[in-house]
Amino acid sequence: MTIKREPAIAGAGRRAWSWVPSLNFSSGVPYFVVTWLSVLMYKSLGISNTDAALYTSLLYLPWVVKPLWSPLIEMLRTKRFWILAAQILIGSAFGMVALAIPAPHFFRISLAAMWLVAFSSATHDIAADGYYMLALSQREQAAFVGVRSTFYRISGLAAQSGLLFLSAWLTDYTGSVGSAWRGVFLILAGFFVCAAIYHHFLLPRPASDHATVNERDPFKGYFAVLREFFRKKDIGLALAFILLFRLGESQALKLVGPFLLDARAKGGLGLAARDISWVYAGIGPLALTLGGLLGGYLISRFGLKRMLWIMVLSVHLPNLAFVYLSLAQPDSLLCIAAALAIEQFGYGFGFTAFMLYMMMVADGPQKTAHYSICTGFMAAGMMIPGAFSGWIQDHVGYVKFFIWVCIATLPGLIMTARLRIDPQFGKKEAV
Repeated sequence: MTIKREPAIAGAGRRAWSWVPSLNFSSGVPYFVVTWLSVLMYKSLGISNTDAALYTSLLYLPWVVKPLWSPLIEMLRTKRFWILAAQILIGSAFGMVALAIPAPHFFRISLAAMWLVAFSSATHDIAADGYYMLALSQREQAAFVGVRSTFYRISGLAAQSGLLFLSAWLTDYTGSVGSAWRGVFLILAGFFVCAAIYHHFLLPRPASDHATVNERDPFKGYFAVLREFFRKKDIGLALAFILLFRLGESQALKLVGPFLLDARAKGGLGLAARDISWVYAGIGPLALTLGGLLGGYLISRFGLKRMLWIMVLSVHLPNLAFVYLSLAQPDSLLCIAAALAIEQFGYGFGFTAFMLYMMMVADGPQKTAHYSICTGFMAAGMMIPGAFSGWIQDHVGYVKFFIWVCIATLPGLIMTARLRIDPQFGKKEAV
């Protein structure tokens, strides 16, 4: 794939620290709230596990099918406009969830608001990904790719651990589960309103960020974007890699939480929620941050091709830590924390290569829409295996399940061996 030199804003690399971390943190929070935290909220408010799991799983669909409307984001208005509009809609929808909780039919009303959050968040992802590629040069993209993945993952830890801890504290303080969750979502609403105001002033205005609509025949442009993507060289191989790269991780991700919580008699580690919150919100983010920053730095120095295998293995090999934990069931919290830290560091380090590879696939005039298509396939690669991971674990137990997770990494490794990558991509600008 040919790399083209593109103009960048003067001083963009220095200014990027003021918006790259916050923009990717803002992208991650609604995703993790909708797909993970909402399950715990509905369960604590009396909704059955069957209904909570079913309806919150359906909320994942906007991220899977977002490539269907990604060309519209490319064609209409600027990426900067869509980012700000989506953040305002997300904040408003979170406010609707907070107001719905006391209502008699809060489940239906809050689900409708969650659908608005999911759709707006997927739209935000499309615009933010495209904006990142427009506002920064390719060398700067490589340097900041670790920062992007790090702050996205930190947003997940904030939503999964921080907001869960906050809801528990508010429940103790107010004596009401409903009031606690209402407070959590009001805080989320306020955060996104503030995020929209902050990004209104801090996001640069790159000259290349403009609408690309063909006013005479807009639908022709829409289908042309899709057709151009699927005509890319080796696109079948690229999509197979994107779908299979996280085959093991997608299953482990669904069961790590239950594994930490389940009693030792059931094969789990029997940790208290407070201990899990400390490990996830303390050691985990630190290891993730260090791994992500190191990955971005090494790619920017040596290029994606030279670092690819090291980084791919760093994502998959740490899954062996879960095999050890399930076999040994150690009592030491420090030992458990160390194993999780290794996994988080390896993931943060290696996932930067995966993100940059998708940017390479998307490179071209329609990079925003094409990158969105890549992330849609990535989402499908997470959703489908994750859907049956619980069934596998229920039938084989945690030890065999985590062994299976390690085996499931092999297709991704096989596809990695077949990739063709420009030796200069991510290392320096093409001349």
